[in-house]
Amino acid sequence: MLHDAPLISSIVAGLGLAFIFGAIANRLKIPPLVGYLFAGVLVGPHTPGFVADQTLAPELAEIGVILLMFGVGLHFSVKDLLSVRAIAIPGAVVQIAAATCLGGLLAMALGWGWGAALLLGLALSTASTVVLLRALQDQRILDTSRGRIAVGWLVVEDLAMVLALVLLPAFAGAMGGTDSVATHDPIADYFQLNWVGVLALTLGKVVAFVVVMLVVGRRVIPWVLHQIAQSGSRELFRLGVLAIALGVAYGAAKLFGVSLALGAFFAGMIMSESELSHQAAQDSLPLRDAFSVLFFVSVGMLFDPLALIDDPLPILAVLFIIIFGKSVAAFVIVRLFHHPIATALTISASLAQIGEFSFILAELGVNLGVLPPEGRSLILAGAILSILLNPLAFHGAERLRPWLERKLEKTPPAPVPGEQARITTDTIEDNEPAPAVVTVAEDAPVTTSKTNHIVLVGCGRVGSLIVAGLAEAQETLVVIEDATRVTSALMALDVETIIGNAVRDDVLAAANVAQAATLVLAIPNAFEAAQVIKKAKALNPQLSIIARAHSDSEVSLLEELEVSAVIMGEREIAKGVLSCLTLPPKDPQPDAVPA
Repeated sequence: MLHDAPLISSIVAGLGLAFIFGAIANRLKIPPLVGYLFAGVLVGPHTPGFVADQTLAPELAEIGVILLMFGVGLHFSVKDLLSVRAIAIPGAVVQIAAATCLGGLLAMALGWGWGAALLLGLALSTASTVVLLRALQDQRILDTSRGRIAVGWLVVEDLAMVLALVLLPAFAGAMGGTDSVATHDPIADYFQLNWVGVLALTLGKVVAFVVVMLVVGRRVIPWVLHQIAQSGSRELFRLGVLAIALGVAYGAAKLFGVSLALGAFFAGMIMSESELSHQAAQDSLPLRDAFSVLFFVSVGMLFDPLALIDDPLPILAVLFIIIFGKSVAAFVIVRLFHHPIATALTISASLAQIGEFSFILAELGVNLGVLPPEGRSLILAGAILSILLNPLAFHGAERLRPWLERKLEKTPPAPVPGEQARITTDTIEDNEPAPAVVTVAEDAPVTTSKTNHIVLVGCGRVGSLIVAGLAEAQETLVVIEDATRVTSALMALDVETIIGNAVRDDVLAAANVAQAATLVLAIPNAFEAAQVIKKAKALNPQLSIIARAHSDSEVSLLEELEVSAVIMGEREIAKGVLSCLTLPPKDPQPDAVPA
C-alpha cells in the first residue's frame, strides 16, 4: 500500500470538499462553482491544514478543459463556426485591443514598464473557457445564436493567446525581460528565426492543423468511431471517445503548437459529423463534469485571501477592467454589428471573467522577467473574484435588458438568424405553402395560435419517432426544441416548432401550454423535465403530462409530481421482448400425494 499518494489525496480532497461546499452553495441559491472555488482555497497553500499537490491539480484541471471543449465541439459544426465569423473575428480582436489598453494604463499607473503593461493587458483580455461554457450551459443558451457567437469569439481569443505565448519569449528582451530569443519551438530555435519568421511559422502550423483535421480527421475519426461501435463493447466505445479527445488535443499541442482546448474542440467538431456523436457526448459527460470541477478547485488553490487586505486598490482596478471594461467594449462591438440587446448583454456577461490562459501568460511573463511577481498576484486575484462574480454579471445583464431595450431600441431590430422570430421557407417550392416553422426570438417569443393541442418537448431519437407518429395520425402538434439542426427535419413534416428551452417561462407561453391538451416530455434528463412539469402545471393544472425516465429513482421523482404517465425505456423493452416470446403454458401442479 502507498502511504504517500499525492494524486489520490488531491482528487479525494478536491472532489470531496467541492461536493460539500457545492451542495451548501446550491442550498443557499448561489452557483455551485462558488463552493468549488472555496474548496480550492481550503486545500491551497495559503490556508492551514491539508495542502493538495500544486503540480498535479492544474494538470487534472487541464483534462477538464479538454473534455469540456470536446463536448462543445460535439454540438458544434464547421458550418456553425463559419456562420459567426463576421462578428466573432473582428469582435474578439477589438475587444482584446480595448482590454489590453485598459490593462496597460493600469500598469503604467503602477510604475511598470511598457512590456509589463502589454502583458498585463493581454492577460486581462481573454476569458476562461470553462467558466464561459459553464455559464452558457447554466443559462441554457449554448445551442442558440448568441451561444454560438460566444463560442466562436472564444475560439478567436484562444488563437490570439497561442500567438502571444509563442511570440513572447522572442520579444522578452525588447520588453524589458530576459534577453533571450528562445521560443520553445524547436523549428524556430534550429533556424534561429526572428519574430517575423516565428509569426509565419505559428500561423502556418495553425493552418496545417485545421487542414489536417478537415481533410484527414473528417474521414478517420468517424470511421474509427464506427469500427469501435461495431465491436459491440460499450466499454471500448467510451475508451475510444476519450482516447480520441485526449489524443487529438495532446497531438495538436505538441505537433502544431495550438492549445489543448482548441485541439479538443476541433476533435469534437469533426466527430459531430458521425451518427454516433450523441452517444459519444453522453459517454464523456460524467468525466467532463468531474474534471471541470477540479478546474475550479485548482483555481481556488492559487488564491491568497490576504491579498485583498494587503493591496486592495490595484485588485479592485483589475476587477473593474475585467467586469466593466471588457463588458462595455464587447457590448458596443456587438451592437455595432446590429445584433439585439439580448445578444450583446449575453456576450458581455460571458466575457466578464478571466482564467487559464491568463495564468499561463502571467507565469511565462514572470519567468522571462517581463512581468513583476505582483503582476501575477493581481491576475490571480482578478481571476478568482471575476469567476465568483460572473453569475451575478449574468443576473445583472438580465435585469438591465428591459431598460436598455426601452432606451436603445426605438424600433424593432433587424432580423438576425436564430434571434428574431420568422417563418422559415428555405427548401420549399414556390407552388407549395410554407410550413409553419416558427423560430422564436430569445427576447420576443411568438405565441402559437393552436389550442387543445399536444406540446412535445425534445425532438431527439425518441422525440422524432413521436413526431412521425403524430404527423401520421394528423394530430395537432407544437414542438419545443433548442437544437437548431433539428428544424430542417421538422420542416419536412410541416410541424410548428419553437426554438428554445422549455424551462423558460416565455418558451412555455409561446407553446400555449395554458390551452394545450397534453404535454409530452421526450428529453432524457428527468430532473430538467421535473422543472418543466412544475411550470407547466402552474400554467395549466388540468394538463395531461407524459414523461420518460431511465431509472426507478427518476420514475419516483416524476410520479411524485403526479404526471399522467411515466414511460421507462427498460421496462418497455422487457415488455416488448416478452410479447415476442412464445412461452409454453404451465402444466397444472399435481395434487400432493401423502407419503
